[in-house]
Amino acid sequence: MSSRPNVILIVTDQQRWDTLSCDGGFVQTANLDHLAAAGTLFRRAYSSTPSCTAARASLLTGRDPWSTGILGMGAGQPPLAGLTDTLPEVLARAGYQTFGVGKMHFTPQRARYGFHETVIDESLRVQDERFVSDYTAWFERNAPADVRQADHGLDFNSWMSRPFHAPEHLHPTTWTVTESIRFLERRDPTRPFFLMTSFARPHSPYDPPAFYYEHNAERARAGAIPDAAVGPWASVHDVGGPEAADVNAWRGRRSGDEIRRARAGYAGLVEHIDHQIGRLMRFLRDRGLDAETLIVFTSDHGDMLGDHHLWRKTYAYEGSAHVPLIVRLPAALRARGDARTADSPVCLQDVMPTILDACGLEDRPEMEGRSLLPLIRNEDVAWRERVHGEHSICYDASQEMQYLTDGRWKYIWFPRHADGAPGEQLFDLDTDPYERHDLARRPERADEVRLWRTRMAETLARRNAGLVSGGQLVPQHGRPPLVSPAAAERLATLV
Repeated sequence: MSSRPNVILIVTDQQRWDTLSCDGGFVQTANLDHLAAAGTLFRRAYSSTPSCTAARASLLTGRDPWSTGILGMGAGQPPLAGLTDTLPEVLARAGYQTFGVGKMHFTPQRARYGFHETVIDESLRVQDERFVSDYTAWFERNAPADVRQADHGLDFNSWMSRPFHAPEHLHPTTWTVTESIRFLERRDPTRPFFLMTSFARPHSPYDPPAFYYEHNAERARAGAIPDAAVGPWASVHDVGGPEAADVNAWRGRRSGDEIRRARAGYAGLVEHIDHQIGRLMRFLRDRGLDAETLIVFTSDHGDMLGDHHLWRKTYAYEGSAHVPLIVRLPAALRARGDARTADSPVCLQDVMPTILDACGLEDRPEMEGRSLLPLIRNEDVAWRERVHGEHSICYDASQEMQYLTDGRWKYIWFPRHADGAPGEQLFDLDTDPYERHDLARRPERADEVRLWRTRMAETLARRNAGLVSGGQLVPQHGRPPLVSPAAAERLATLV
C-alpha cells in the first residue's frame, strides 16, 4: 500500500451551485450531502470561464483562462488541446496510475494528456469521421435492436425534456460509474490511483431515466423545484419569433410548463448522478478504499435553466458561473477542527493545487490556483479577495463578459453590449442570490459601482490587451475578438 492517498475527482457537466440539498438546493442529493458532511463544502466556488472546454482547461492545469489561452468557445478560441503539466500528468510522474472515464472534451478526442487510459463518452461529438466514443459503441452493442443513443429526439443543447428512452442501466450516467468501478476492480494495487469520473450530465439533453423524471416532475408540480428567476433588467432576452422557436435557443421566453419540465428533467439528472455517486462510494467502502482516498466533487459550470430568459452557460450569472465544490480529505489528513463549510471565494483553478498539496507532491508546475487546504484547516491565511471570470464571444457578441465577485457582490462588464442592454451590472448576492435586482443604475449605489469598475480596470490592465486605457475600461465594439497570446501555442499543437 502506498503512503500517498488515492484521488477521485468527480466532475459533472453543467451543474448549478443550487442543486445540493445540504446547501438548501432544489435537488435531493443524499450521497453528496453525506460527502459534504465528512468534508468541506465551498459555498462560493466559481467557474472562471463558464463553458466546457475553457473550464476544463483551468480545472486540469490550475491555470487562469488567460494562461491556458482558452477564453471560451468560439470567436477564435482554441479547443482543449496541447495541454502540458496537467493534473493526471503530474500525478503519473509521481507514480500514480491515472484513469479517465466519461466526458473529456479533448482534441484530438483520443488524446490522453497524462491519463494512462481513458474510456470516454463524447455525447455524440465527432471531430473525425472514424471516431466512435466508447459509450456510443457500448450502447449500440447493448441496446434493444435498432435503438440509438439520440432516439429520444432531444438535441444536446435543447431546453426540451423527457424521460430517457432506454433502460436505466444504458443511461450514460450509469455507464460512467460502471466503467469507474471496472477500473477500480482491475487497477494496480501496488500504486496509488487517480480516477477522474466525468459525467456528461446534467448537461442537456434533459433525459433522466423515467423514475427520476417522474419523481421530479411531481416535485415541480408541488413547488419543490423553483420557477425560473427573471429580473426586470432581463427584458432584452425576452425575445420571440424564429429565435425563440429554436429548440436549441440560448434565450427567449418559454411557457411555464416548458420551464417546469426542463427543470424537472434537469433535477432528475442530478438526482440520478447522486445515486450513482452513492454506488461508487459504496464500492470504495466495500473494498476498504474509502478511508485512504481523497475525493473532490465539482462541475465545470452551471446552467441558466430559463433564469432571466437564458439557457445553457457562458454567462456571469450565478446559474452559469457558480458551481458546487466539495473536498473530502482521506482519513489520515482530517482533523477535528476542519471547516464544514467555507465562504471564501474560490475557483476551479484551485482544484489541482489542492490535490497536489494533499498528496504531498513537490513537483508542482506554475499555477495561478491555490491549495484549499488552509481554508479546510481554518488557518489564518491571506486569501484572494475576489474571483475574476470571463467569456469570449459565443452565442452573440453582446454576451461577451468579464466579471468580478467576492461572494457578496458581483460586478459584470459587457465590452460589446447591444443597444438597450446593460453595459455593466452590479448585484448584492447576499440579499439577491438570483440577481433579479441590478443595482448598477441606482444613484445610491454609484460609489459601489465606481469601486468595482476600478477593480475590473486594474484586473484587466495587466494584460495590455486594449481593454483598459488611462485606468478606464475600453468598449470593444468593432474590435477583433479578444484572444490570449497563449492561444497561439494551443493552435500550434493542431497543425
